[in-house]
Amino acid sequence: MALTGRAALLAALGTLPVGIWEPGWTGIIAVNGPLALACACDFALAAPVRRLGLTRSGDTSVRLGEPVDVTLTVTNPSGRPLRARVRDAWPPSSWEPGTEMSASRHSLTVPPGERRRLTSRLRPTRRGDRHADRVTIRSYGPLGLFSRQGTHKVPWTVRVLPPFTSRKHLPSKLARLRELDGRTSVLTRGEGTEFDSLRDYVPGDDTRSIDWRATARQTTVAVRTWRPERDRHILLVLDTGRTSAGRVGDTPRLDAAMDAALLLAALASRAGDRVDLLAYDRRVRALVQGRAAREVLPSLVDAMAALEPELVETDARGLAATALRTAPRSSLIVLLTTLDTAPVEEGLLPVLSRLTRRHTVLLASVADPHIAGMATARGSTDAVYEAAAAAQAQAERTRTAERLRRRGVTVVDATPSELAPALADAYLALKAAGRL
Repeated sequence: MALTGRAALLAALGTLPVGIWEPGWTGIIAVNGPLALACACDFALAAPVRRLGLTRSGDTSVRLGEPVDVTLTVTNPSGRPLRARVRDAWPPSSWEPGTEMSASRHSLTVPPGERRRLTSRLRPTRRGDRHADRVTIRSYGPLGLFSRQGTHKVPWTVRVLPPFTSRKHLPSKLARLRELDGRTSVLTRGEGTEFDSLRDYVPGDDTRSIDWRATARQTTVAVRTWRPERDRHILLVLDTGRTSAGRVGDTPRLDAAMDAALLLAALASRAGDRVDLLAYDRRVRALVQGRAAREVLPSLVDAMAALEPELVETDARGLAATALRTAPRSSLIVLLTTLDTAPVEEGLLPVLSRLTRRHTVLLASVADPHIAGMATARGSTDAVYEAAAAAQAQAERTRTAERLRRRGVTVVDATPSELAPALADAYLALKAAGRL
């Protein structure tokens, strides 16, 4: 039971001592006789809170940055009308900053024996699972002098998925893939390692593609055409260790790597390749294997939703061993990790030969555009020192990438906005070169 502000104002004018109690507070206020009777009647006519029935419905998943509606149904089984204020509590990251007060609080009137629906619009600001907290209801009497208050647990979970902003690049990459695959009219056929068909020789064709047996059976020179191989295995390896926690602008490195991995997975599955995912730091954080082409993207998005960077150094030996177990035969292993000198030289380089001996390895790393801006800064002493530090960092990064390339690794180093299309282009280049 709680005394409302209206009742407290009236009580300040009263004269009769009356005891008022609520959990954690006991006191005496002075009211007159009619006011005390009005308060007692108001409290008696307020609908009970504990007997209310509450259920939830609505969406259970949403992409990061998009809105999602969750409906709370309140059923009033009592014989008194419910006049209430309702707070539907969720974690702070479920709302845009500054909107929680207005979005989570509702006014409600439910006649006896009826039910009403309240809709809370969430707009999560972080990936992962968002669990509903308590629902607090304050029921008022008809005069608004007293209220009953109680809380209910009404479980509900909304999974916040990666936004996949790079999907805008997918149509152009698929067009390039169709060119490689020979499914559109282009001047030259796509290269590859899988025989496609025979056609007549035209000036400019590579003479090594002439099929002499077919030529002997006809009056024209026949040329073999090729297409990229299908049903290749691609293993996406997300490094979820300490370096993935760094932020580049407003985006964690891990989130940029996820976005690039999703674009590559969508493209590779359309190309007929099989795509698996491994997220690792010192243990396996997520593993997706053996999905059909239509299931790959939903499975990856769902697995990535709950991933968070771990503030530990990645165990490169464990990562390599797990990748080899996950990809037992010749595959394309895509490492989405850092190009920082120390983690690569001390962790990755000693175990790299175990991967390149059997597999094609592609390493993709998120570059910080701020460093490029610092390298061109001039005009003050501080700017010159910053430019020198940025140039040194860029030189170290370039040397590290060259050491990896000399060991047969394809390296993609790009800013968060450019990493996804650059990684897709590297995959298509490997296809075109017949390395997949």
